[in-house]
Amino acid sequence: MDKLAALYADHIATLQTRTQSILSLEGLEGLVIHSGQAKRQFLDDMDYPFKVNPHFKAWLPVIENPHCWLVVNGTDKPKLIFYRPVDFWHKVPDEPNDFWAEYFDIELLLIPDQVEKHLPYDKAKYAYIGEYLEVARALGFNEINPEPVLNYFHYHRAYKTQYELVCLREANRLAVLGHEAAKKAFYAGGAEYDIQHAYLLATRHTENEMPYGNIVALNENCAILHYTKLEMNAPQTSRSFLIDAGASFHGYAADITRTYDFNQSGMFAELIAAVNELQLTLCAGLKPGLKYGDLHVQCHQGIAQILSDFGIVNLSPEQIVEKKITSTFFPHGLGHHLGLQVHDMGGFMADERGTHQPAPEGHPFLRCTRIVEANQVFTIEPGLYFIDSLLAELAQTENTQYINWEKVEAFKPFGGIRIEDNIIVHADHNENMTRDLNLA
Repeated sequence: MDKLAALYADHIATLQTRTQSILSLEGLEGLVIHSGQAKRQFLDDMDYPFKVNPHFKAWLPVIENPHCWLVVNGTDKPKLIFYRPVDFWHKVPDEPNDFWAEYFDIELLLIPDQVEKHLPYDKAKYAYIGEYLEVARALGFNEINPEPVLNYFHYHRAYKTQYELVCLREANRLAVLGHEAAKKAFYAGGAEYDIQHAYLLATRHTENEMPYGNIVALNENCAILHYTKLEMNAPQTSRSFLIDAGASFHGYAADITRTYDFNQSGMFAELIAAVNELQLTLCAGLKPGLKYGDLHVQCHQGIAQILSDFGIVNLSPEQIVEKKITSTFFPHGLGHHLGLQVHDMGGFMADERGTHQPAPEGHPFLRCTRIVEANQVFTIEPGLYFIDSLLAELAQTENTQYINWEKVEAFKPFGGIRIEDNIIVHADHNENMTRDLNLA
């Protein structure tokens, strides 16, 4: 925590500089950043789980408290309007005294509707940044989420401060604890439900604290890209296990995936090993100056090599790519930016004005096309799946003649494979936060 506190001053200074730059460019005096507010469930007296505005938590690790506000202008000490009601029904947040508190002028807010007296009186040159547009209008803001301001921050968010990198490393550490516990529960014969709870116990997270809904899939369910159902009972025969799960630290996310074969031998174990080897090659290929989309194309070439080597497709790798067969077995993007959000903003930007960086032709599902630079953080997550609907489409094309359908049927009970690590790109090397923690 001492190291984190020491780096935080530079983090705030970086955000102040960015704020000052964009305010000057847009002729604004300041930004008012809203943490968000609680959302009441329809026809009920309970709220949905609160999710904080990422622009708010970029400044400070207050991620569970709605109705907070920041007033920043890039020059003066930022003002934090901190919601701390009198409430005997719920746990009231402690008055701020953590390492970050000294960097803000803090005013306490007892009642959300009374925030206006804490905000600038003349809001003509202040922009509201947040989700609640009706609240912003009621408070008198005319500048609401101006696109040039959001584009500027989203573009620069890709360049992580040293404070942010420490937070991301800690999120990875927590996630790896969960992955190790989940792996142990799988090999003990646990159901998806059991594995999920082993993961949460190891990370000391509740489900609401996870950065996204964990994917905990056994057997055929491994072919469902966003599987979140969680079967209560263990299958009669455990064959395969795919877990895509992260953790959070101070609002920063980890996003890690592993796939396991229950018997740890045989054709599916060999296929996992091949995808794992491809994933490591792609991690090593992530370098400053490279378009992320080009690495995605290299991934398709690697998947084609595997499909050819394993006799799943009876063509050369070059022919498999040419005929676009890899898209059946690898239908998603290679990865994305990672940070305050799991799919962090700015991945499609060519510059701070928001100019779109197009995806390579024929690859519409990428979550990142940006040019790779130092201090950016990415996921690398190749996959190879046996998805019924996509295979059915493939069977209706002329490419069906090249598919070894018997081998496809043999692999289908295992579902699929995905391997994902979290990578910091440095000027002269890559830092694989996930593998550095010895998660195989």
